[in-house]
Amino acid sequence: MAECLFCRIASRELSSDLVFEDEQLVAIRDINPVAPVHVLLIPKRHVGSLAEVAEGDAGLLGHLQLVASRLARELGLDSYRVVNNCGAAAGQSVFHLHYHLLGGREFRWPPG
Repeated sequence: MAECLFCRIASRELSSDLVFEDEQLVAIRDINPVAPVHVLLIPKRHVGSLAEVAEGDAGLLGHLQLVASRLARELGLDSYRVVNNCGAAAGQSVFHLHYHLLGGREFRWPPG
């Protein structure tokens, strides 16, 4: 999707602070971090939000979780939060499925 910011980042059309890349996703440092570690995990294939995933996307969703866990270990995080905002009212501002990996500080509950 040519006009999608995250599609352009995932295809390397736009530069980013790349942390990880494989055939399915990229992970980049967020340009407006809300924690000392704030990494975005972005699938290379465009999916608008978690609400748009299909049963065939189970492998992609599992891969996102595995990479989040791997990156947390590699970044030295023993505690962290993985967040997905689904829809504008939940705070989604880029309509391309992505997870936020947040760590390096204490988090409170409930969020928001």
